[in-house]
Amino acid sequence: MNNWNGKPYHSLDYMLRERFGEKVYKVTLNGGMSCPNRDGIIGHGGCIFCSEGGSGDFAASAALSITRQIDSQIEMLSAKRPIHKYIAYFQAYTNTYAPVPYLERIFTEAISHPGIVALSIGTRPDCLGEDVIELLSRLNKRKPVWVELGLQTIHESTVAYIRRGYPLSCFEDALCRLRKAGLEVVVHTILGLPGENREDMLATMDYLSACDIQGIKLQLLHVLKGTDLAYDYLAGKFKVLERDQYIDLVIDCLEHLDPSIVIHRVTGDGPKDLLIAPLWASRKREVLNLLHHRLKERQSFQGKARKEA
Repeated sequence: MNNWNGKPYHSLDYMLRERFGEKVYKVTLNGGMSCPNRDGIIGHGGCIFCSEGGSGDFAASAALSITRQIDSQIEMLSAKRPIHKYIAYFQAYTNTYAPVPYLERIFTEAISHPGIVALSIGTRPDCLGEDVIELLSRLNKRKPVWVELGLQTIHESTVAYIRRGYPLSCFEDALCRLRKAGLEVVVHTILGLPGENREDMLATMDYLSACDIQGIKLQLLHVLKGTDLAYDYLAGKFKVLERDQYIDLVIDCLEHLDPSIVIHRVTGDGPKDLLIAPLWASRKREVLNLLHHRLKERQSFQGKARKEA
């Protein structure tokens, strides 16, 4: 069994301390971009679970310059604790969905900030042309660049329901090209999507464990106000996971994941003014404490199921 500084899984905090020598925080940025799943190129309205903020509800205002966005968040974070290093995280919408000269300007501005030690870019696999990857590869020579891909699930019936807008083959192609260019890849998954059972979700974990990915986010399905998912939920078309169900499911997922994969997230609290369900998710610290307690009870650790296979 591996031990990642007292945790039974390869946490992001552990990786960052190992890599940068101290605790590192993310500043969430807004590059002012849209998404092809919103502007009509692929579809309108975005993925069924996506809020009006395009998953960037905690990001800074796009009206500010990138430098000002970074400075304002550093000012807020450093007032609470001593922090010296930050990751610039472009989170809202699809952050490679713009002309390359614009992307180069804002990404260069971000990594040129003295407090920034790495760049993390949330995007879609179908918005990664060769010119974009070439840009990211060049920036990666200055400071580490991580590309975060929103896969959510490998199951095509779920993909159709959530309106993801691209097939699994598109993800595989993008992953291959990103890794060939030397870029690290973090994959977003959602646990509790309507119609998926435990076996379906573990199949996604097994698939990703066999892929050349460096990180993963395990995200609880949130039902947010104003989304099409909310209409289905309020109409009684599906139920969200209970807290104990989710915790046991996260542990099962960790057991199926290769120990080399960094766990960037094991839950999420969602914006309180938008969250419809599950309301227990807003108590993030409580959920994390219970997760770590249950991991000890089950004598569980990342990769356990793989080692027993």
